[in-house]
Amino acid sequence: MGLSMLDSRVKNIVIVGGGTAGWMVASALSKVLSREYNIRLIESDEISTVGVGEATIPQIKLFNQVLQLDEDDFVKKTQGTFKLGIEFVDWTRLGHSYIHGFGSIGQDLGLIQFHHYWLKMRQAGAATDIGDYSLNTAAAPRGKFMRSANIENSPLSNIAYAYHFDAGLYARYLRNYSEERGVRRTEGKIVSTELRAADGFIESVTMESGEKIAGELFIDCSGFRGLLIEQALKTGYDDWSHWLPANRAVAVPCARVMDPTPYTRSTARSAGWQWRIPLQHRTGNGYVFSSEYISEDEATATILKNLDGERLAEPRTLKFVTGKRKKFWNKNCVAIGLASGFMEPLESTSIHLIQSSIARLISFFPDKSFNQVNIDKFNQQSDFEFERIRDFLILHYRATERDDTPFWNYVRTMQIPVELQEKIDIFKGSGRFFRESDEMFGATSWVQVMLGQGIQPQGYHPMVDLLTQDELNEFVGSIKSVLNKCVDAMPTHAEFIAQNCAATAVAAV
Repeated sequence: MGLSMLDSRVKNIVIVGGGTAGWMVASALSKVLSREYNIRLIESDEISTVGVGEATIPQIKLFNQVLQLDEDDFVKKTQGTFKLGIEFVDWTRLGHSYIHGFGSIGQDLGLIQFHHYWLKMRQAGAATDIGDYSLNTAAAPRGKFMRSANIENSPLSNIAYAYHFDAGLYARYLRNYSEERGVRRTEGKIVSTELRAADGFIESVTMESGEKIAGELFIDCSGFRGLLIEQALKTGYDDWSHWLPANRAVAVPCARVMDPTPYTRSTARSAGWQWRIPLQHRTGNGYVFSSEYISEDEATATILKNLDGERLAEPRTLKFVTGKRKKFWNKNCVAIGLASGFMEPLESTSIHLIQSSIARLISFFPDKSFNQVNIDKFNQQSDFEFERIRDFLILHYRATERDDTPFWNYVRTMQIPVELQEKIDIFKGSGRFFRESDEMFGATSWVQVMLGQGIQPQGYHPMVDLLTQDELNEFVGSIKSVLNKCVDAMPTHAEFIAQNCAATAVAAV
């Protein structure tokens, strides 16, 4: 007789590694599963997490809603600020900048996207920068921010935003949440992983203390090391360094010297780029670079020379290889976070990839049979998501006019994936962009980055010509003036935080 539904359930779940990934997994599973499930998280205080100032994209709000977190409380406890988009400085050419904002651009008319109307006006020399026609990209440089307001037919009724927060405090916040819901934390280091002889599944891990911890489902959140997925299961890794050659990041926090900006900044440097993430109590900074084109000492000197305020800690260097595991789910082990792969934080996708992996794990949550068809589908969906985000990141490097350093000469002229080349060619020809199934970044993102990085379409959608020139002037012009009035009415980011979610004290991590 087969297993009954009740006793075929996978009830013993072991999460290896804490940090952002481990505690996001623990909090989500402890929320959606009942207390009958045993969730155990193993982490060592001796192993430092990558925790830096962390930037996110708007999908994180969905994750927080599933957990039923109070937004103001969450922002306070993580020294958080709000994010309307990312400013890219010196990417297209030195002295140039643009903003990739969340939300929509202008207003679509019928089935035709707004940017096609803008393209016709721009080609006639009658439209200003595309950033003037989106609420986020108009508000961000003016330091304005608010949540959506209940105003009919107003751009202020639908404001897309994400957060910046202290990753260490976020992990601590989610740890408290998880432990309140029954997750057991075990402190210590794992010294060995035992596999079942019959099928090679993970049976247990052994701690330094000698304790053996058995489980049915293991989730590897052990970071770049991939303690289970790679060291124990030898899953293999797809290396994407030829497209994304950065392989180091030197990170250093500095003192806050001005009101936090409601956007992340990415500044292109000679061999990579520098991030700037404003928190309530400090600013997170880092230089993502390729060690082939600059030494670690030079990269460290560059970042220290380009800080807003006094540095608050010694610079730390992280080493990585851009790419992904050949399988995200192998046997009874699912890798989430840095254990599953790494893409540089150019578009703040790290936490999103943790979040989408968790959502996918919940969709495909196994029973004891560990149905291979489901596992294959999970891996196929994960591969697709990683590859399409990879292509979006490559776009930032490939579409540049910079020829001032060997690094930029390499990325500007490198061969790129066929799917990315096709997207660029279609946009260049007619301003069109087609989203592939449910890839992460949609038209708003691709259009802003392609235009921002100097890809100028030769044409626009022919149905734009159905409007007379006067109607076109009125349509495009009115959007810009409405947005200006909306931005005028918004409070500053600093005022909004002070009124709603100012952190009470600086918590040391």
